[in-house]
Amino acid sequence: MRAMLSHLILATGLVSILAGVAPAAAKDKLTVYTYESFTADWGPGPAVKKEFEAECGCDLEFVSVADGVALLNRVKLEGAGTKADVVLGLDTNLTADAKASGLFAPHDEVSGINVPGGWSDDTFVPFDYGYFAIVYDTEKLKSPPKSLKELVEGASTDKIVIQDPRTSTPGLGLLLWVKSVYGDKAPEAWAKLKPKVLTVTPGWSEAYGLFTKGEAPMVLSYTTSPAYHMVAENTERYQAASFEEGEYLQIEVAGITTTGAKNPLAQKFIAFMAGPKFQDVIPETNWMFPAGKTDKPLNPAFDKLVKPTKTLLFNPQEVAANRKAWVDEWLAVMSK
Repeated sequence: MRAMLSHLILATGLVSILAGVAPAAAKDKLTVYTYESFTADWGPGPAVKKEFEAECGCDLEFVSVADGVALLNRVKLEGAGTKADVVLGLDTNLTADAKASGLFAPHDEVSGINVPGGWSDDTFVPFDYGYFAIVYDTEKLKSPPKSLKELVEGASTDKIVIQDPRTSTPGLGLLLWVKSVYGDKAPEAWAKLKPKVLTVTPGWSEAYGLFTKGEAPMVLSYTTSPAYHMVAENTERYQAASFEEGEYLQIEVAGITTTGAKNPLAQKFIAFMAGPKFQDVIPETNWMFPAGKTDKPLNPAFDKLVKPTKTLLFNPQEVAANRKAWVDEWLAVMSK
């Protein structure tokens, strides 16, 4: 009986002690949907998370999918019930479609944005930009194509890895690049290019991985991709081909969802994204050009990159009106 009483007194005392200890307050949380390469260990995600959490005293959670088009597909599938507060990784080829979904909300005024052609949009804010390019291995390809026409009509022995326009923003970018050069003759161009395509991947990471493993001498990537190899690997082995017709511009953006409109951290993140603590991370992790204010100069390797002779870009409304038809056109050729 005494032993039982002792246990009871001990237990009662423990409850009293615990009752006097207030539970730790849960931190506010921001959920950002983005693409896989952004959240990779070598991507911008880890540094961005550390900097923003230090500034906001909150938890930043990244949720990643294969690539930008898949990102929009997921948000549309989840609808108004999406857990995303911010979607980071769409581009201008998707913004009109994204707005039409009714799942995005206006942002507060953001200053310091600087991208080719300027920027004015009440819903989406750029975080970086770059130009799509065919990157090649100089040890395997001594005479790279000098134009899109030369790529399409060149030797079928020179293989290339590309991405799927249904899931990937680079894949969609190539589709629009071909469309801007070939117009109504785009299906014929795809039919000529098809024998050179080693494989079509869901996203950029898989494609570039196959390329660097030596599976193909060419890959659809960016004019900025060689900077990574120059800075991180001290090699100029991988280069971007310069095309006579010009290169297609990509401006990557972020937007606040209707879910995020109820979370004050979403607007704080967009403002943070346009500033140096985010923008200084971009060039040597996402390997793109910064779109906002920076405190650090670009690495000299960026001065060695291909500079487009002409910038190609469809407006977002034209892409939204034609994207399904153009993708179906591509699929009809590539699935044969």
